[in-house]
Amino acid sequence: MTTATNEPSFRESVDMMFNRAVALMDLPPGLVEKIRVCNATYTVRFGVRMRGDIHTFTGYRAVHSEHMEPVKGGIRYAGNVNQNEVEALAALMTYKCALVETPFGGSKGGLAIDPRDYNEEELERITRRFAYELIKRDLIHPSQNVPAPDMGTGAREMAWIADQYKRMNTTDINARACVTGKPLNGGGIAGRVEATGRGVQYALKEFFRYKEDVAKAGLSGKLDGKRVVVQGLGNVGYHAAKFLSEEDGSIVTCIIERDGAIMNAQGLNVEDVSAHIRANGGVKGFPGADYVEDGAKGLEEECDILIPAALEGVINMENAARIKAPLIIEAANGPVTAGADEVLRAKGCVIIPDMYANAGGVTVSYFEWVKNLSHIRFGRMERRQEEARHELLVDELEKMSAQGSNITLSDTFKKKYLHGAGELELVRSGLDDTMREAYQSMQAIWHERDDVNDLRTAAYLVSIGRVASSYVSMGL
Repeated sequence: MTTATNEPSFRESVDMMFNRAVALMDLPPGLVEKIRVCNATYTVRFGVRMRGDIHTFTGYRAVHSEHMEPVKGGIRYAGNVNQNEVEALAALMTYKCALVETPFGGSKGGLAIDPRDYNEEELERITRRFAYELIKRDLIHPSQNVPAPDMGTGAREMAWIADQYKRMNTTDINARACVTGKPLNGGGIAGRVEATGRGVQYALKEFFRYKEDVAKAGLSGKLDGKRVVVQGLGNVGYHAAKFLSEEDGSIVTCIIERDGAIMNAQGLNVEDVSAHIRANGGVKGFPGADYVEDGAKGLEEECDILIPAALEGVINMENAARIKAPLIIEAANGPVTAGADEVLRAKGCVIIPDMYANAGGVTVSYFEWVKNLSHIRFGRMERRQEEARHELLVDELEKMSAQGSNITLSDTFKKKYLHGAGELELVRSGLDDTMREAYQSMQAIWHERDDVNDLRTAAYLVSIGRVASSYVSMGL
């Protein structure tokens, strides 16, 4: 990826967007600075004996804001992890949690390794030692700091971390709540794996409910038939593309991966592409599609919706002018730099910002944390009672039908109506409600204030206002 020499860094981009928003707010300078800065960043260096030698690793855990506790944020494994990146991501977590009203402060962690360089046994040893270093400093704790998966990590790593915490805190009844994104059989919650991608889908569905917002992007109608370009078919990109194509009728015309991009104007089968990537390590050679080795060119393809779902800074000042998508939804953290944001807004492109668009993960993580603290599965108490109440109504209607009324109930209706909501249905309902309300809070400012002409600024205004109110209530 080529970037312009005067491109702001990821951290600078976050600060620039923050500054653009607070310039429109009437907040004391001291409070603005308190919200902006990262409270603390911990660097840990630890050794792990393997392959006949001791290998030293460097990890980070940044705590941006403790206006609410615990603080929340994922742990990523990537070779280029550094302090500035982790602090910028922690800041975004603060604003994201405030925007979707999950009662967390913002945090983020990272380990500077490429997980592909290690086998599973080695990764477990590295993860457990990293977790040990964080746990003994209370940087992993159910009531203080609760990590989750991020790039390069998943349910497996979270299970290792949860087990390591339990080993070090044998009498903590809430030990499982020390981390979210765990496997279902290890204290996880239904719908967490798909949560961020599902949140992207719900965000787009809510956007398309407002004709005036859709018109601002130069589009019309619903998601059905909209051409979609997806950059990154990892967990988030895969689920977003899958749900949009299978449930909403969108057409995925281009998928961009590490080794290039594949395109088909008639649409790509997301499941087939995902299977091809797992089998071959990339998209090259996928049948029935045109392949381009320079994957970044796929970002510049004609489409209705562009979904950058991998790394930060992929849309920058070097390529922003060539982006043709009228609507961009940031499924990744920081995929559009501050400089590119200016260029795209000047072109009339509507950007649904990352702090809202990818908030599905932290929203469902919140549900998992609550489940772990309550020690009961969602739906367990009320599901059968709900089904019994619905069955009473159906029985009464069928009695009326037998007595000569014109009421008829199809088997399909009865099956759906009599099905009580289980954990997955309740999680999806809660996520949908969260994404709707968060969008409406942004949209109100976007439409009501003449000095706010984009959703990102509106999102920052909402979230910064809520963080500021929390600090004021604490006496700051």
